[in-house]
Amino acid sequence: MSTLWLLCSLTLMGGVSTTEDCSYHRLQDHLGLSQKNESTTGLRPVVHWTNSTLVMVDMILFGIMDLNEKSSTFTSYVLISTAWVNYFIAWEPKEFCGISKMTVPRERVWIPDIGIQEDISDTSSTILSPYVQLHHNWLAQVIDQRRLTTSCKMDLYRFPLDTQSCSITFKSMIHRASEIKLRAFASTTAVNHIARESMTTLDEWDFLGIAMTEEELNYGGDEKWHQLIYKITLRRRPLLYIINLVVPIAFFLVLDLASFFISEAKGEKLGFKVTILLSISVLLLILNDILPSSANNLPVIAIYCIVIFALTGLSLLETMLMSFLIDMDSRVDQDVQTSAKTCEETQEETECRREPERDAESSLEKVDTFNKKDLDGDWLNNPYLLQLILKEVQNVRQEWFSVNVRCGKKKPGYWEKVARRIDQAYFCLYLITTITFLIFISFMWLH
Repeated sequence: MSTLWLLCSLTLMGGVSTTEDCSYHRLQDHLGLSQKNESTTGLRPVVHWTNSTLVMVDMILFGIMDLNEKSSTFTSYVLISTAWVNYFIAWEPKEFCGISKMTVPRERVWIPDIGIQEDISDTSSTILSPYVQLHHNWLAQVIDQRRLTTSCKMDLYRFPLDTQSCSITFKSMIHRASEIKLRAFASTTAVNHIARESMTTLDEWDFLGIAMTEEELNYGGDEKWHQLIYKITLRRRPLLYIINLVVPIAFFLVLDLASFFISEAKGEKLGFKVTILLSISVLLLILNDILPSSANNLPVIAIYCIVIFALTGLSLLETMLMSFLIDMDSRVDQDVQTSAKTCEETQEETECRREPERDAESSLEKVDTFNKKDLDGDWLNNPYLLQLILKEVQNVRQEWFSVNVRCGKKKPGYWEKVARRIDQAYFCLYLITTITFLIFISFMWLH
C-alpha cells in the first residue's frame, strides 16, 4: 500500500514539473526576452549586416471619418498590421509543449521604424498595442489602431460629382532599400474584401477600392528608399450638394427669366431682381466655405455660380436702363403738355394781333410781284424788301416750333417703345445664352 502511494506521489510531482517546463517564462528565458536587452531591441535582427529585413505591412480600412476639401485632409480609422522577420527569434514548438506563438512587451524586441509619409495626426489619435506577437518561424507582428489624418491632394474640378484618390505611403524613415524591403502580406482582393465587410462609417462617400503599389524612391545619388503605397479611391455622394446649391441657383435663374414678364409701371421688377441677386450671393458665400482657395483649376460649380451671378447682374442693369427710359418718356410727356399749353396761349395772342397786321400783309403781297429789276438800285432802303425778309423769318420760326413742340405734335410714349424693344431683344438674347450655358456646363460636369 505504501509502495502504491509513493508511485502516485512521484507521478504527480512529475506532472507538475512537466507543466512548469511548458510555461511561457521558460520560452522567454530561452529567447533572452525575460528583460529588456539592448542587443535585441536596438539592432536590426539579421545574421549578416548586408542582409535585408523583410517587413510586411497590411492596412485595413474600418471607416472614413472626413475628407475636408478646405484643408485637403483625409481622416480615416485604420488597423495597421506590421510583420517582419527576426532571425534571432525562433524555436521548435515540440520542444516547448507545442507553443507556436507568444506575446511579449514591445519594449523587448526590435520594431522597424515604419512611418506614414502623409501623416499629420496628433499622437493622441494612435492606439499602440503594448505587445508584440512572436511566431516560432522567425516572424514578429505588431497591430496598431489609428485615427489617421493624412494630407490628400484633391481634384475638385467636377465637384460635387467628383472622385478623389488619397494615398497612404509606408516607408522607413532611416533604413534604405538595401536594409528594409516593404511588402504587403495580404493581396489587393483580400484587402478590398475585408474593407467592404468591416466598413462602419462612410460619411458622404462611397468606397470604390484600394490599390497597392511598391516603389523605390531616389532622392539623388545611389541611396534609395523602399515604400509601399495604399491608394484609396472614393466617390462623393452628390445629392445633398445638388439639393442645397445647384438646384436653388438654377431656380433663381428661372425666376430671373420669369421677371421679364413683370410690369415696369409699379417698380416691383427692380426690387425683385435685387432680391434674386442677393440670394445668389448668399449661396456663393456657402460655396466659398466649402471649396479651397488654392485650387489650380476653377471648379465647374464655381463657373456655374459665377456665370449665373453675372447673368442676373446684367439683367438687373438692363432693368435699371428700362426704368430710366420710361422715366425719360414721362418727362418728355410733361414737357410736351407744357409746350402745348404755351402754344395755345401764343395762338390766342397771335389772333389778337392779326387784325392790325392785315394791312402790312397786303402790302407784303405786293412785294411778291416784284421782279429782279425792281430790286435794282437802292435796295437796302426798300421797306417792302425788309418786310418780306421779316415775314419769311417768322414763317421759318413758326414751322420749326410747330415741328418740335407746338400743339403737342411730339407724340408721348416714344422712349417707352424704345425700352420695350430693347427689353424684348435682351430677353431673347438672355434666354438663348442661358440655354447654351446650361448645356455646356452639363457637358463639363458629366464628361
